[in-house]
This record gives sequence, C-alpha cells and structure tokens, in this order.
Amino acid sequence: MNIALIGYGKMGQAIGEIAVQRGHEVVLTIDMHNAADFNYTNLAKVDVAIEFTGPHSALDNVMKCLDYNVPVVCGSTGWLKDYKIATDFCKAKNGSMVYASNFSVGVNLFFELNKKLAMLMAPHPEYRISLGETHHTQKKDSPSGTAVSLAEQVIAANKLKKSWVNKPSDRPEELEILSDRIDPAPGTHTVKYHSEIDDIEIIHTAHNRTGFATGAVLAAEYIKKNKGIFGMKEVLGL
Repeated sequence: MNIALIGYGKMGQAIGEIAVQRGHEVVLTIDMHNAADFNYTNLAKVDVAIEFTGPHSALDNVMKCLDYNVPVVCGSTGWLKDYKIATDFCKAKNGSMVYASNFSVGVNLFFELNKKLAMLMAPHPEYRISLGETHHTQKKDSPSGTAVSLAEQVIAANKLKKSWVNKPSDRPEELEILSDRIDPAPGTHTVKYHSEIDDIEIIHTAHNRTGFATGAVLAAEYIKKNKGIFGMKEVLGL
C-alpha cells in the first residue's frame, strides 16, 4: 500500500516506521516546508493518506484528501467543531475516512472499559468523578482529544453530568478535566471516582508513540478495503 503522511513530526515519523515494518511504502510526506507538494498529482500515487497535524489545519487537509478521492485517516484533535463538515463532504464525495481522538489499541480498549465503568457507577451519586490527563509540553490542544472522548462517554452514561470543563469544578453538573503538561510524557489519562468510603480509578499510560502509530497504520489498512466513515471501534472490531 502506498501511503501519504500529512504531517511529518514525531508522530508522522513513528507512523512511517511502522508502515514500512508492515510492508507498506511511504511515497509522500508533507510538512510546513513542502506544502506545495500536497497536490493532486502527488496524491494520485497514494492509496491512503494519514493526517496528523493540528486543529487549525486538519479540516482543510481532510477535505483536500477527500476532494482528490484519497481515503484518509485523521488523528488530529481539537477540530471537532468542524467534524460534521468533513463527514458531510465525505458522504457527498462517496469517500472514506477514519477519525479517532486516539489510535492506540490500548486506549481504545480503555474507552470500552470507561463506558462500562460509567454505566456501573451512574446509580451511585455519592462518588465524585474527575478526569486527569498529562502530556508533553508540545501537545497542541488542552484538554487532549482522548480526555474529551472519555468525558463524553461518562456524560452519556451519567444523567447528573451535563458538560465537561477544563478546570477544577464543584458544580455537580460539570465534569472536570485537569490537564498537565510536562516533559517527557507521551500521555497518561485517569478517570477517578472518589467517595468518603473509597476510590475507584482506571488509568492508561502510554510509554511511547508505538501504540498510536500502529493503530494509525491498522486504520489505513482497514480504510483501504472499506467504504464509508469509521472510527477505531470498527477498525478493531469492538
């Protein structure tokens, strides 16, 4: 499979290494220094594009791939206010895309665990819920997309919670997400239920970028064979 990497920072480079290990070829890499190469002629040689840039460029990059009829895997976070624009355009173009706030296989299993725990805890309002996330200082969004996904899963299961906030909160309808930025820290996410009697806590800690990169390549392999709009739940058969 011929792959284009849109965004060639540390994550893009890690994805490229995993892609080659799995027998694929990276035929195009795009970063801020060669943006002009992100064109129809070069994308015509590509089977799948993997997009990891940032919240300000993700939508334009995804739309360009779809416009050029290239299936796209997007791992950029912080742009979901425009996600419906991308999915509507994908449907109109009969295109294919995978979006995930986190491509790590372990994190996506953690998502399923979080949803189950949130359902079990929903009838017990005596527990105070809080989320925490720690990343490296170059992380472009706060809270992380993964933390937002975790929070939305909790809110969907808990009728007392109406929204999340990225600060400490004592308001019962708000779910707090506390963010920290230190180096080095590939990513730690915590969901904690605290009461006067006990604590229940689940934690996912990434040791490096390999899990994220592997999941992105798995998503590319999946979207090469499937038409439509998907997430990692479909890619991993969850």
